[in-house]
Amino acid sequence: MSGLTHFDAAGKARMVDVGEKAPTRRVAVAAGRVVMKAETASLVASGTAAKGDVLGAARIAGIMAAKKTSDLIPLCHPLALSSVGLDFSVGADCVEIEATVATTGPTGVEMEALTAVSVAALTIYDMLKAVDRGMRIEAVRLREKSGGRSGEFRAP
Repeated sequence: MSGLTHFDAAGKARMVDVGEKAPTRRVAVAAGRVVMKAETASLVASGTAAKGDVLGAARIAGIMAAKKTSDLIPLCHPLALSSVGLDFSVGADCVEIEATVATTGPTGVEMEALTAVSVAALTIYDMLKAVDRGMRIEAVRLREKSGGRSGEFRAP
């Protein structure tokens, strides 16, 4: 199990001790998309979906989810987040989602950014499922991160 910090020498799950790590500025950017029919994307773009402001609801849901990540992912540390931002881009047949999360602390915010994107995507699905049950949530991934001992990461 070497290299996997969430397991002890016997292979049992554990929460990593970050108590000795110096707090540093940490930022993570995650992205994903919800693929849908063109007619559904048009509802989002025009703001005429029956349930209301799809992207506004998804933004609030993503922010709330980032703040609750440690309640959802068992071995994540609760973090004091400095900021959470979500941006959306409506395409011809999709909504692109990007979340940027920052903190100053002893551990990174990658999971918070990924959780924000995932819950925002699920909220978009929930608000539009009455008109398009075939939507797909795709390509949820870490795009970049900075700060901490492991330094910079930028996805190719």
